[in-house]
Amino acid sequence: MTEPRTGHGFADQARGASIDPADVARFSAQAAEWWDTKGPFAPLHRFNPARLAFTRDEAAARFGRDPKRIRTFEGLSLIDIGCGGGLIAEPMRRLGFTVTAVDASSENIGTARAHAAEQGLDITYVAATVEQMEAHGAGPYDVVLVLEIIEHVADPEAFIRACSRLVAPGGMMIVASLNRTLKSLALGKIAAEYILRWVPAGTHDWRQFPKPDEIRQMLAAEPVTVSGPFGLAYNPLADRWSESDDADVNFLMVATRD
Repeated sequence: MTEPRTGHGFADQARGASIDPADVARFSAQAAEWWDTKGPFAPLHRFNPARLAFTRDEAAARFGRDPKRIRTFEGLSLIDIGCGGGLIAEPMRRLGFTVTAVDASSENIGTARAHAAEQGLDITYVAATVEQMEAHGAGPYDVVLVLEIIEHVADPEAFIRACSRLVAPGGMMIVASLNRTLKSLALGKIAAEYILRWVPAGTHDWRQFPKPDEIRQMLAAEPVTVSGPFGLAYNPLADRWSESDDADVNFLMVATRD
């Protein structure tokens, strides 16, 4: 059985200006429940297939791979920034990527490592910030994933620009977040936290949701080409998420480096 790896010489202690201590503490307190499909991360488990499919298809198009092949991304590297318990890192490894996954919460990293070990997946897990990764010369990576994390950091522009600098020439970065619209306030914040109880109250601060054009502007000084937004919408009748033209609540952006 292969074992998850540590890496980059870190002592499992994240440091950096992007850290929002309150958010890190909130997710750390729930770290043991990441893989409980009926626990506090149950909505994320339902959401996961849609963002996985988007990532797979975008990467396949970028690198000329067949998305239907087993381990189709063999030979390519990926970093998952803000990996939580590994819900994205594990399927990406199964698709063939060499995966590095980082999170500011050492508790999240501990949970992710333990689960990867149970699954026999060799993923390099690091308790660190993107600033630490960049300072230690990590990467570059063919794919950089920044999924549902930018709305939880203290300095979104510095954070996303640092993430983009980890993209290898010819590579890509995928950013996912909630949009700062009245619709997202009603559905992504009030309904999700206080009515449907999909996530614990206080999980999100609507004022920290970025707009797609703001992400585009944040990356304007970096040598990347930004496309999107691409929407993800929930169908309550089918109880599933899928790609949509509606980016008012959940959206993704793609940044590519020549």
